[in-house]
Amino acid sequence: MTATFVTSRRDGTLATRFHYCPYNLRMRQALLLYNPTAGRMPIHLFIGGIIRPMRSAGWKIEVVETISGRDTMRVAHQAAVEKYHAVFSIGGDGTASQVANGLINTDTALGVLPGGTMNVWASELGLHTFDWLHLGALRENARLLARAPTHRVDVGICNGHVFMLWAGCGLDAQIVKQLEPRPRFEKYIAVPRYFAATVWNATLWHGMHLRVWNGDQNVDGHFLLAVATNIRRYAGGIAVLSPEAYVDDGEMDLWLMSGTNIADAFRHFFDLLAGRHLSSEEARKMPFSRVRIESETVFPVQMDGDPIMTTKQVDITVEKQALNVLLPENGLRLLKPGSNGSQRA
Repeated sequence: MTATFVTSRRDGTLATRFHYCPYNLRMRQALLLYNPTAGRMPIHLFIGGIIRPMRSAGWKIEVVETISGRDTMRVAHQAAVEKYHAVFSIGGDGTASQVANGLINTDTALGVLPGGTMNVWASELGLHTFDWLHLGALRENARLLARAPTHRVDVGICNGHVFMLWAGCGLDAQIVKQLEPRPRFEKYIAVPRYFAATVWNATLWHGMHLRVWNGDQNVDGHFLLAVATNIRRYAGGIAVLSPEAYVDDGEMDLWLMSGTNIADAFRHFFDLLAGRHLSSEEARKMPFSRVRIESETVFPVQMDGDPIMTTKQVDITVEKQALNVLLPENGLRLLKPGSNGSQRA
């Protein structure tokens, strides 16, 4: 038996509740961190099915139930300090981002097992959706990740916070702020709830006047939202925002969507769905490695689908290949062709 169940102390160290010694002492050590409030179903019911294929692939697994976002970051970082080979995150994009905050610039790899309401990062990697119609998805994803190679990918740093997918300012952050956190029963109506929140906030939100500095580029204008993205998909994964994005090239895209009213908001939404934003004069893309965004009034900021702050200024930098992640075969398309040094043993 190789499963070990632990809890986290307040100082972030790991306290063992009970332990079985593995037969194979050379097994790789991993922490399985799960968010008990994530998704539409209780994750703990499926932990056993996840452990078995991982154990068969040579992993010694310890399991921790997270207490809060801060606790998730602290425990993940402690696992890195203790030289765990990997931390597997079970939850949504927000949980994965919290684990990434604890693992940045360490040798410990992040493995994302999608169990949340929105799992855009996992979808980008080609992992299977976990829901009532696909109850075996977590087990199958565990099997894929247990044998996946490790690669280094970029992360963004926005006002000191690490993000893996996006940092959004304006309308999308206003919507996220209204929706999160939400009780589990609301997750069964996620799509209509999100649509209703979008309509309500688009009616009230009239944009913000922003000044943007990106190297020798300066932009001054009125925008509904500004989104820095590290990946291709956006809006819960239903739209492709940056179809040529790579996660290891040291660069992200900043999208500026102009407008002042609900009509402009829905025009951008349908342009995104159809891919028309790529040629629209109302949507501007600025590749960057470091960017500053300022406004005379405060605006909300979301990162990886979680509300983070309200502020008048954000500074975003790209930390090139600062995070180890386990990438299954379908996720390798997100790596820049011919990139050097992205794989780690």
